[in-house]
Amino acid sequence: MERKTLIPDDLRTISWFNNTIIDWANSGNVYFPNGEVKTLGQYNFALNFNGAIMSSNGKYAFIYQRFGTKGLLLKEGELLREINRSYYYADVYEYPAAFTTVNEITYLIHCPVKYCQLDFENVETGEIITNINTRNPESEDVFHSRLEISPDNTFLISKGWVWHPLDVIRVFNINDCILNPALLDKPGLYPNVSAEICTASFINNTKVLIGSSAETIDDEDLRLPPKHIAVWDLENNHISKPIKVKGDFGNLFTINDDWAWDTLSFPKIINIHTGEIIDKNEIIDSGIQNSSIIQQYDRLPQIIFNRHTKQLAIAHQGKIEILTP
Repeated sequence: MERKTLIPDDLRTISWFNNTIIDWANSGNVYFPNGEVKTLGQYNFALNFNGAIMSSNGKYAFIYQRFGTKGLLLKEGELLREINRSYYYADVYEYPAAFTTVNEITYLIHCPVKYCQLDFENVETGEIITNINTRNPESEDVFHSRLEISPDNTFLISKGWVWHPLDVIRVFNINDCILNPALLDKPGLYPNVSAEICTASFINNTKVLIGSSAETIDDEDLRLPPKHIAVWDLENNHISKPIKVKGDFGNLFTINDDWAWDTLSFPKIINIHTGEIIDKNEIIDSGIQNSSIIQQYDRLPQIIFNRHTKQLAIAHQGKIEILTP
């Protein structure tokens, strides 16, 4: 992997746009790979914002407290409105948030009503189009987190948790849920295994790389043993032959059909067909996250994946490490 280190002033948040990194919490500073810095905005937003996402067209941004309740929705650097989520266990799992655009309308997907209720909010009007009277989110009672949209904007995946506590993943068809919001309170699509699935990442529009934790739930279910990865096909709910990773892993980000980034302890590239670690950089601290549930904050850098360039950016201790496979 190739490594490029940037040392910005007063870094707050990072989000990818094309091949640049933007810090919308700090005046919209733009960091180019060659070290050049430009400023797009004019506001340094107060409060300890340490997470950010951007819409695909770069028009909207959402900055938030990863383990808090407050966020700000921005349009071209200007504040549109404040966004909030429930206090309930907000300090132990990441703020659920993602942008999607359907029929030229951009929505912020988050949980503004209840911790367990996913909703679609029209970013321009503020209308929460899925908050209807027939919703029953307690039927699933999932703490939604680590939201991700499929490359073709068809599916939404939530990599959250439920009470035992136990990591779970749920996949929803975006268009279907807009037409019938009650579908957001159903199990949706989920892998037919009893394993605790602690990480997932879209490989393409219909295939998802999944990884199991060290937790043993059913000794007789070998479809996905502990500390294994597999490819989950959404079209037929089929799980490929599980592969034992040659080492511990945490959050996975798929690079292509063959490789995936892993960010537990230090960045590494895993061959998803063999489980071999084919490249790594043990100098860079990429944190200890291997679950949606967080109990230690001392090693939690901001990590963002650029789906188009396949690069990782890791912000920690005043530096941005840009890694290219």
